[in-house]
Amino acid sequence: MESNLPQNSASATTKTIYLIRHGQTDLNRQGIIQGCGVDTDLNETGRDQAQRFFEAYRHIDFNSVFVSRLKRTHQTVEPFIREKKSVHFIIPELDEINWGIMEGVFPTEESHASFHRMVAEWRAGNLHTAVEGGETPTELYERQKTGLQTLEKHITDKPVLVCMHGRAMRSFLCLLTNHPLYLMDDFEHTNVCLYILEKNSTDKHYRIILNNSSAHLA
Repeated sequence: MESNLPQNSASATTKTIYLIRHGQTDLNRQGIIQGCGVDTDLNETGRDQAQRFFEAYRHIDFNSVFVSRLKRTHQTVEPFIREKKSVHFIIPELDEINWGIMEGVFPTEESHASFHRMVAEWRAGNLHTAVEGGETPTELYERQKTGLQTLEKHITDKPVLVCMHGRAMRSFLCLLTNHPLYLMDDFEHTNVCLYILEKNSTDKHYRIILNNSSAHLA
């Protein structure tokens, strides 16, 4: 399936980011929180999702591809690196949030409730709170500012592809669009969903031109 979206940015003064979440892992399928401390491989479904995304967007001439340190992001964009010979960079600041004691633990009714209490705290604006042993949204957001500076050095007249993680992606979208961080759950996502964002030279922030699309997976 091919996208009808334009191959390049609207002009040489427009920065374009294709932002995707990594493909499915077995822990995703089981509802287990991975976080930055659990480095899992894509499962068969995740590899198929990655290939479908590649087939839909292989015609895009990405200037660079950016991933976190976690291999599930590398594996998701691997077809671009292998077949298109895309230059790729690892940006540690794109790593998933640290979920502390929740990482890698099979979900229970109690842990499920704890997770939702934590998300509710963040939604209420308590962004300096964290799961025991974990990272706060404020800490995540601050490190992502550094990652964005690194990324933007490589954006020219051609778009870039960024692959990252669910919670980190919500925060990063807030940073890109100047959306309040406590509203980060407004940004929905699924495995290998796609956001496309653009920023003109006169803009301070990016605007979303494609929102949480999974049409390429159909």
